[in-house]
Amino acid sequence: MPTSYKLTFQLVPDGCWYSNLRSVLPKPVWDKIRRAAYARAGGVCSVCGAKTRLEAHEVWEYDDVAHVQKLKDVVALCPDCHAVVHIGRTALLGNEPRAQAHFCAVNGCSQSDYHAALGEANRIHAERSRHEWTCDLSKLKQLL
Repeated sequence: MPTSYKLTFQLVPDGCWYSNLRSVLPKPVWDKIRRAAYARAGGVCSVCGAKTRLEAHEVWEYDDVAHVQKLKDVVALCPDCHAVVHIGRTALLGNEPRAQAHFCAVNGCSQSDYHAALGEANRIHAERSRHEWTCDLSKLKQLL
């Protein structure tokens, strides 16, 4: 099994759900940020390279000692890659089989690899969800 994948799961700790930029920023500001992400990606998915409708995705990094969720970037993803990144929501909507197939195709891996990677992502998510997190949006200034 590969130790790193091009397309990964990005499970946000439970206490950080629903605090995304799109919902907290004024619409014109969010639109500026997402359009800049699409332009930086050259109009293609930043993971798989698909030339299709794009969606903006916030990339977060986590300091597991200080419990700080820090905005790292906003990137352009195709709907299929975005569904993989948010696999928990995707599974709740009944779309996991398609996301699993896309994960395996993009990463050149097996279903067993998919399940192992998802298990590890769920383990990390469960641990992170045991803590309260503060949010660092200092990167936002660079994205505007």
